Amino acid sequence: MTTPLEDAMDTLIRIFHHYSDKEGDRNKLSKGELKELLTSELTDFLSGQKDPLLVDKIMNDLDSNKDNEVDFNEFVILVAALTVACNDFFEEQLKKEEF
Repeated sequence: MTTPLEDAMDTLIRIFHHYSDKEGDRNKLSKGELKELLTSELTDFLSGQKDPLLVDKIMNDLDSNKDNEVDFNEFVILVAALTVACNDFFEEQLKKEEF
């Protein structure tokens, strides 16, 4: 039996490869694959965004080795950064509720 954290890690890996396996290098996300992943898996994150260049900006920020693709390590950085931002938001909300 796996733990919830192990399940979460497995889910991250599976989601990444579900999208990276569609074109080109199956171990990296192309810009199109990244856009599809963001649109399908992070709908709340993108729903309020009006910037047509958002995916380009995210790709640029994540692509640390500048190969125009996002590998798993670069993808995990995005997930970690968004998770930290969500945690910070919830901590701030809790502080407001205490007062």
